[in-house]
Amino acid sequence: MGGIRGSIFQGSRYMSENHVLDVRDRPSPGLWLILSLQHLFAMFGATILVPYLTGLSPAVALVSSGLGTLLYIVVTRGRIPAYLGSSFAFIGPIIAASSIGGAPGALLGCATAGLVYVIVAYFIGRYGVGWLMRLLPPIVVGPVIMVIGLGLASVAIDMATGVAATQAYSTKHFIVALISLLIAIGFAAFMRGVFALVPILFGIIGGYLVAIPAGLVDFSKVAEAPLFAMPDFIIPGVTASPTLSITVILLIAPVAFVTIAEHIGDQMVLSKVASRNFLEDPGLGRSLLGDGLATMLAAFIGGPPNTTYGENIGVVAITRVLSVFVTGGAAVLAILFGFLGVVSAFIQTIPTAVMGGVSILLFGIIAASGLRMMIDRRVDFSHKRNLIIASVILVIGIGGAFIQVTSDFKITGMALATVIGIGLNLLMPGREEAEQSALFAAGEAGGEAEAAAQAPV
Repeated sequence: MGGIRGSIFQGSRYMSENHVLDVRDRPSPGLWLILSLQHLFAMFGATILVPYLTGLSPAVALVSSGLGTLLYIVVTRGRIPAYLGSSFAFIGPIIAASSIGGAPGALLGCATAGLVYVIVAYFIGRYGVGWLMRLLPPIVVGPVIMVIGLGLASVAIDMATGVAATQAYSTKHFIVALISLLIAIGFAAFMRGVFALVPILFGIIGGYLVAIPAGLVDFSKVAEAPLFAMPDFIIPGVTASPTLSITVILLIAPVAFVTIAEHIGDQMVLSKVASRNFLEDPGLGRSLLGDGLATMLAAFIGGPPNTTYGENIGVVAITRVLSVFVTGGAAVLAILFGFLGVVSAFIQTIPTAVMGGVSILLFGIIAASGLRMMIDRRVDFSHKRNLIIASVILVIGIGGAFIQVTSDFKITGMALATVIGIGLNLLMPGREEAEQSALFAAGEAGGEAEAAAQAPV
């Protein structure tokens, strides 16, 4: 989840007028390639993990990520140096939707999430953003983000312990998973600069090297793979004939409201890093439109939904390179990688234990980030309404509650928790008092962040 990972840069210490390259600056060819490879390096591990977990093609995910980023750059008029990668918020809903209508049906559901972005972008352009902030306050979004992470906990453990691969517990798998986890934690805790931004990638690489002597890696597919190969695109009406059910729509579409809140956070962080206001120019509506169209494009070729990536925002912050030509170059490289058959085959050899190990960290970070959002926004749990709203969302979302409307239509899990959370927030008394308290706290936090940004590093 790009916005979640990007939240660590709020109150940025990296904001500086001394940018190496501004948004429209074009680097020399050699430097351009190096800087774009750096962005590809930052997004690669997380972007391939999402399709790996959901049963989609990693090669298609790379292509859809690159195409989505290029489309985003066009829609935002080349004014926002953001990279779009696979969104973690949709992992659980895609897995659930695939069990109902298969991968093609789940992808059509993802397209409806992109449509939600487009609709919200229209209303923001027409009525401003205040209504959206009232609909999605931190007391709703924070617990829902926690549900996203904690709801995937069993998936990570099944992969780490070998249950997902062998249908039985395996000590060997779990040891490899723990080593992958420790390597990822080591890079996150002890490395500095760009290396600290990609612990998932290094966890996968380190775990893979350990898995080879453990006998968990089969290289036969790599040896047989061609250098170039057409990715396994899933195109409605061409390669598949999916059916879209209301249940799938209600599983996936509501997730868009959570990722929209993350998107706004990402734009605020990136604005601080770039010392300008991207929410005004080119505008939040245009930015959301680009994100939504990129998600719809990804869904129509078989890729997971896209979102702005915090890792790449971190790269921009550290390198002070704002150039959209650099992020666009990374997008072109991602597309090229998607057509490399050897790369696709190599990704398929990564053991589930390795992915399970890094997923333990990643899903835990997602859950903790929901808590951090509420702390950063000073959500006051001395207000009973806040305590009630958070409690209900967590239990309904994690507990797997659902409403069976008809024999083939039900509202489940995170979607149900989100809808109930929004309803409780709008209907319970004391909302205005809580909003005023949050606004006051946000003002204090903003002053602290500004002071921190002006302080010497």
